[in-house]
Amino acid sequence: MAKNLLDGKPKVQLSLDLQTLADALPMAEIAVRAGVDWLEVGTPLILGEGLHAVAQLHKKYPNHPIIADLKTMDAGYLEAEMMYRNGASFVVVMGQAHEHTIREAVRAAKEFDRYIMGDIMLCPDKIAMAKKMEKMGVDVIIHHTGLDERHWEKGKSPLDELKQIRDAVKIPLQAVGGLSIEQAAQCPKMGAQLVVIG
Repeated sequence: MAKNLLDGKPKVQLSLDLQTLADALPMAEIAVRAGVDWLEVGTPLILGEGLHAVAQLHKKYPNHPIIADLKTMDAGYLEAEMMYRNGASFVVVMGQAHEHTIREAVRAAKEFDRYIMGDIMLCPDKIAMAKKMEKMGVDVIIHHTGLDERHWEKGKSPLDELKQIRDAVKIPLQAVGGLSIEQAAQCPKMGAQLVVIG
């Protein structure tokens, strides 16, 4: 990329977890005017509109990095390549994927001069997986507590183990899943400088 997006400064990322571009584009416009740094094509929008959502957001906001929350579990290179060719700056691969899926996604990121985020949701040992993904070349660790997990296991939070994960890796960290605005605002002080709102 022409500039280093991971410069250590806190970034605010809006997750567009909507199903259509008709709903997502007005939300993105409000967010950009409000000063959001990055725009995420959330999983519902990926499912509803595919890579067209990535392309449209990149075209409309070329100076805002676009995150494609694919939650890739297979075909690491192919899925990342498709998103990068359509304007994504970041693609999300799951820690639970085969390790070569992660390596292939990282390979695509290097070839396209872009970035990979590694999501450690549901990994039995999140700290070990964060370390492993860092060694494999992942650029950002996402410490994610999923929607269903939070619904059925009350009290679970991405703030759990956040300090231990921060101590385990040097790369940027994001805490995602059910955080209040107040909790999200505290994340940079806790070492998770990439703040997600949605």
